[in-house]
Amino acid sequence: MGGDNLGPSPYGLLLSGLGACTAMTIRMYADRKKLPLEHVSVKLSHQKIHASDCEECDTKEGQLDDIEREIELVGDLDDETRQKLLEIADKCPVHRSLHGEVRIRTSLLKS
Repeated sequence: MGGDNLGPSPYGLLLSGLGACTAMTIRMYADRKKLPLEHVSVKLSHQKIHASDCEECDTKEGQLDDIEREIELVGDLDDETRQKLLEIADKCPVHRSLHGEVRIRTSLLKS
C-alpha cells in the first residue's frame, strides 16, 4: 500500500459525497420554493459501533456503521420550514443509496 496518509480516507470521501449531496438537495429545494435560505452547512462523522448498542437498528449482531449528520440552516426560516428542510435532506440520492439496499457487482478484468 504505502503513502503518507495525507489524502482523504475512504470513509472521508464517502462522507464528503453525502455532505455535498445533502447541501445541494436542500439548496435546490429552497431555491425552487423561494425560501430565504442564506447558507447551509453539513457536518458529518463516522464510527463503527456494536449492533447491540443500537436499539433502533434492524441489525442485532456484529458491527455497523454509524453516521452522525448535523445540518446548519442560516436564514429567516420558521420552525416548520426548518423541519421540512430537514426532511428534504433525507431525499438526497446519496443518503437514499446508503439507507437502502445496495448491490455491488465485482468482476475481474483481464490485463
